[in-house]
Amino acid sequence: MVIGFAVASGGASAASLPPSTWVALTTVPGAGQSPVFALAVNPVNDQDVIAGNASGGLYRSVNAGSTWTSVHSGKAGILTIAFSPFNPATLLAGTNGGGMLLSTDGGSKWRAAQGMDGRDVRTFGFARSQVLAGTDKGVYTSDDGASWTQSGLPTVSIDALAVAAVNPPVRVFAGGETAAGGGALLYQSADGGTTWSVMNPAISGTIVTRLTAGPLPPGSDLRPLVLGTNTGLFYSKDNGVTFTALSGGALLPSTDYTQAVFAATHFDRFFVASDGGGGSSGGLWSTADSGRHFSDLQPPLASVTSIAVSNDELPIVYVATFRPGDHTPAMWAFRDTGGTPQGPAFTSTPHATASRTGTQSNAVLDLLQALASSQVPYVAVGVIALLLIGLAVWSHFRSRRR
Repeated sequence: MVIGFAVASGGASAASLPPSTWVALTTVPGAGQSPVFALAVNPVNDQDVIAGNASGGLYRSVNAGSTWTSVHSGKAGILTIAFSPFNPATLLAGTNGGGMLLSTDGGSKWRAAQGMDGRDVRTFGFARSQVLAGTDKGVYTSDDGASWTQSGLPTVSIDALAVAAVNPPVRVFAGGETAAGGGALLYQSADGGTTWSVMNPAISGTIVTRLTAGPLPPGSDLRPLVLGTNTGLFYSKDNGVTFTALSGGALLPSTDYTQAVFAATHFDRFFVASDGGGGSSGGLWSTADSGRHFSDLQPPLASVTSIAVSNDELPIVYVATFRPGDHTPAMWAFRDTGGTPQGPAFTSTPHATASRTGTQSNAVLDLLQALASSQVPYVAVGVIALLLIGLAVWSHFRSRRR
């Protein structure tokens, strides 16, 4: 007998989300204990969401996560999903060792992209004339997302891309780590990935885990850049020449930042998240002043594995979380109106064993009786062993998705 917590959720639609309040979404069907590492929301429809999990499943919801439909089943875990900002009918999904998947009908049907067989595909970048992908063997480019060619940095494992100039000449930043694990690296291309130059920013960490470029500020031709590493978060307003640390001290924790998304029309507003390495240092934060101040959005679970932000002025933040202790994935939605975050409604319910359903009082009695049992030390050893195995598997997959 185990006492647990069930989340009360009626499958809220995007239109009915209460302001600044976390709402539990329906989990994807058949997910079991598989974490969701990829989320994307349609740039022109905030209720149209795609989710991908570590088991290789892709799922679509057209009602803001109230219900999900399986649209692809595969063996390679899904690492990333992206809608094209220039053609919302086009989506790309990157996998862990299984190449890339392409949809041209908004996510209903998927097929394998050509030229990416066997690749870990971890990130995408979109310009008006081309698409770029970061892989375990450098950067690949494509005109249409269907056929891909290698475009430099073949010995570098690329975890992050950001397109800083979407019109020719296309300017791209790429980050990751060397094949030999020599430390965090940042590269720049001013010709759409044809040639690359190495940069040496003053940042901490050994892996560049995230890069994102924001909208152009008024009167400027330089997009702001947010860069995450496995130890911190950094901000640049001069095309990556200099970076300011946003984590450490009283700002944000020095942790593994794997998620960063700008609000659609605000150069100074963005969201960042971390899974905390499976520990307690994860979370989700937002800023409306280019990182000078941050608000803690207080997600229901600290280990955030993926986020997607709608293009609304008061955006919906879709969040996937994972609890390593019992391998529980969950999904949430939050309408960010700037208010104090409110938690979801929880109800305490026991999980039944065999045909017994019981009540909360019975569950507590059973727990007390179990604690008095002479078998407790042996059960505890078994539970600890299972938790250690689970954490080892979790850590292995996290390292593979970089």
